[in-house]
Amino acid sequence: MFTRKWQQLRWVRYVALAPLLLFLNGCATHSIWWIFDPRGVGAKASFDYMMIDVVVMLGIVGLTGIMIVWFMWRYHKGKNRGTYDGKWAHSTTIEVFVWGIPIVAVGFLSWAVAINGSFAVNPYNPTVITRHMKPHGNPIEVDVIATDWQWLFIYPQYHMAVANELVVPAHTPVFFKLTSTAVTTDFFVPQLLGMIDVMPGMRTKDALESDSIGQYQGVAADYCGAGTSWMLFKTHVLSKDDFASWVHHAQQSTGNLSIAGFNRFAEPYININNKIEYFSRVQKGLFNQVILEVMHGRKWPLPMFMTENMVGYLKKQAAEHRA
Repeated sequence: MFTRKWQQLRWVRYVALAPLLLFLNGCATHSIWWIFDPRGVGAKASFDYMMIDVVVMLGIVGLTGIMIVWFMWRYHKGKNRGTYDGKWAHSTTIEVFVWGIPIVAVGFLSWAVAINGSFAVNPYNPTVITRHMKPHGNPIEVDVIATDWQWLFIYPQYHMAVANELVVPAHTPVFFKLTSTAVTTDFFVPQLLGMIDVMPGMRTKDALESDSIGQYQGVAADYCGAGTSWMLFKTHVLSKDDFASWVHHAQQSTGNLSIAGFNRFAEPYININNKIEYFSRVQKGLFNQVILEVMHGRKWPLPMFMTENMVGYLKKQAAEHRA
């Protein structure tokens, strides 16, 4: 008997300690709880609106749960804790309570989250970023092209591009235009900005601004083929001086990205070694040219050999010096 009770208490102890995993996980270098540690203006706003929604709904669900338990205790048959009135039919107080709280909650969430939140974090025009822009500020523009399976970041203002690494200055709005060459995927930097679809032959938009200098993980947040697991990129938020130095360094590279060069770059490639490439010269209008080519049927075929023998394909990549 004693052993059985001890085993039951042990399970209770484990259940009680389980919530601590949420806090301990925050100590991990690559935490799965990125979304709970926003470092961008847009990500912080999204987190705040999500928490408002969660708190309001938990308030309703929690109050309902408490009332259910109280009713079960208060009106338990045979306990003589309440009286039975067979003629009772209506209570204005209960009607106001039961209908009033949901109406107020829905009205508040509609105003606070659905309306204000939608405009604040709208990826095409996030007011949480644009309303703080200086009249003569200098936002950064970045054209993003997803291939199978790499990310290409073009900086039109600097006539340069970098593959598989995103670098942006702190305290500066960054506006993205995004497209894909082959399949739909998602562009996502959990701590900096929300997830947005990236689709072939189409253009989507997103924006970020961060005051927190550091390195953040970017991912392709949708399955898009054999190389999805390695379709990652580091996002570096630098001071303005460090960003200017990085741009100068990138502009010293010998890479040249014309449309023909891009067609070679866009061939299916599994980036298992986190390869980063710099291109100091980029053909003007390359982003729009890629969209037009995809719209007119341009494809970068996936070799059947890759799906049949991925290890063999990776060896082939290495032999061609693409590893």
